[in-house]
Amino acid sequence: MTLRLTNDQIDRFNTEGFLIVEGLVDQKTAVQLRERFDRLFQGDFHTGIKPDEVNWQEAKSDPHLTRQICNAWKADPWVGATVLREDLGRAIAQLGSWPGTRIAQDNIISKPPDARAIGYHQDNAYLGWYTPREMLTCWIALDDVSKESGTLELITGSHRWRRQHNPEGEFHDPPDYRQIMEQAADAEKQDAKVTYVEVPSGGASFHHGWTWHGSGMNESTTERRALVLHGMPSNAQFVPNHLRSGTGPVYGRYKHLNDCEIDENYFPILWQQGGYRTPGLEAIMSAATG
Repeated sequence: MTLRLTNDQIDRFNTEGFLIVEGLVDQKTAVQLRERFDRLFQGDFHTGIKPDEVNWQEAKSDPHLTRQICNAWKADPWVGATVLREDLGRAIAQLGSWPGTRIAQDNIISKPPDARAIGYHQDNAYLGWYTPREMLTCWIALDDVSKESGTLELITGSHRWRRQHNPEGEFHDPPDYRQIMEQAADAEKQDAKVTYVEVPSGGASFHHGWTWHGSGMNESTTERRALVLHGMPSNAQFVPNHLRSGTGPVYGRYKHLNDCEIDENYFPILWQQGGYRTPGLEAIMSAATG
């Protein structure tokens, strides 16, 4: 499946701060990714490379927390076959009005029944380590998702609210997962209009880096899994004092000693105007079918 955005979809994204689509991945891919999630959460890293952030592992972590691993594409070519797609890079660049898109990070997320909430936040608040400070996210449902199953929640128009440059509140299992967002809405004198991403497996949403979002507890009897692609502009660079930022200790390891260029080996370009794409991505993607 190849995604091609219409002008109407781009206009809707600019107005609302998000866009919901269906059928972004086919069912065969969704089933395969669910199987790979199980292996990754068991510590089975196919390439032998550990993902950048492993925030949950079977038999070691709290079973009531939402499970998360970041940059699983480096460990698993089946994840890479989706998050490294050229058409997703193109779509993100179109929505962000960027010259091109790099993958900043992927997330594999699993929220089993009774797993607790994720606090509302703005993605760009976590990005003190690169400039321009912009991110755009593609969130792909791998199960049929609903309000009851704790699906992604998005606040209409909130990408135009005041911008947080330092994250506030708890991310995993806060006492009130909407509190920080509601305080921001009050400061803006806005009513927080919640949109629940309720799509069949394979459906997805794109959201702006300043759009407020979070997710509630999974009150259903089924697991809620999602694969997330976070894109950054292809012309992004490290900031010189990146080690002082909250994410510096993780992604700061990839900064060159003598310049602020972002290395394509670790943050490859998915799509760029003029047709450029980081060499070697197709080899990673084809390893999932070889």
